[in-house]
Amino acid sequence: MSAIKVYNTVRLKEAQDASLEILLEIDRICRANGISYLMDSGTLLGAVRHKGFIPWDDDADIAMTRADFDRFYTVVRGGGEGEGLPDTMELVMPDEYRDGEAFYDFTPRIIYLNSRRREETPEMDFYEGKLNHLWVDIFILDNITDSSFGDKLTRIRQKMLYGYAMGKRYQIDYDKYSSSDRKKVETLVKMGRKKSLKEIFRAQDELSRKYNGQKTKRLYYSNYQPDYMQDTLDREWSENTTELEFEGHMLMAPAGYDKVLRVIYGDYMQLPPEEERVPSHSDDIEVYKDGKPQGPIYRS
Repeated sequence: MSAIKVYNTVRLKEAQDASLEILLEIDRICRANGISYLMDSGTLLGAVRHKGFIPWDDDADIAMTRADFDRFYTVVRGGGEGEGLPDTMELVMPDEYRDGEAFYDFTPRIIYLNSRRREETPEMDFYEGKLNHLWVDIFILDNITDSSFGDKLTRIRQKMLYGYAMGKRYQIDYDKYSSSDRKKVETLVKMGRKKSLKEIFRAQDELSRKYNGQKTKRLYYSNYQPDYMQDTLDREWSENTTELEFEGHMLMAPAGYDKVLRVIYGDYMQLPPEEERVPSHSDDIEVYKDGKPQGPIYRS
């Protein structure tokens, strides 16, 4: 029998509270401006199965269609009175690390400035400290062609662009790849180091938007990591929103949330084995009180 890890429940609650604070700010901005968002991934699963956070989950995710995200970006960065994020939060775009010269992934995120995820390291310095915070990821849904060949080609190109961009990462963990995949990744990284990251971002954005002028039947997460990019949603599942209870608040969710969750998780009502019910980050997250660190980062 596997040993069950004991984790810091105080840190977990602090991380969940801060994540909820970000979610409520996103909800406020979106409702005030007629923008839709969707609870996604573990956050959506938590809403359906637990009416809040999965008890051992320590972060949050949302999704937006491309049109809604573009509007959200304009509102948040527009600086309108009462429309932007509070001083404790910041929208970080994927092409903004080191003035667009460093890559982490293609995901925008709202970071919670009054927090840190781990002690300062050269990697955190490389990303200018922007990744050393708790955050909420924003996944973007774009149209995908109804042509099976075009669909496959689009995802291959997305994975290639991701591989190119990895050439601008601080470091790459090649050990997580099989021997055949490792050779492919190494080749893409080597090619990417010779390319302009700004051009890679531009190509990825153009590819992601390619079919948005067409009334296709399906959507895909264009800024997922390559190993999750196979997830595809019927348009009708996410075109309309509903509301689900989440930690005592009503937040937006895809109207077809059952079908979305089945695509992502399969039998999503089945709990994982007990030894897997542990947080991913919260033992290393410190949420500041009154803007000040409260002591050394906890280690289990």
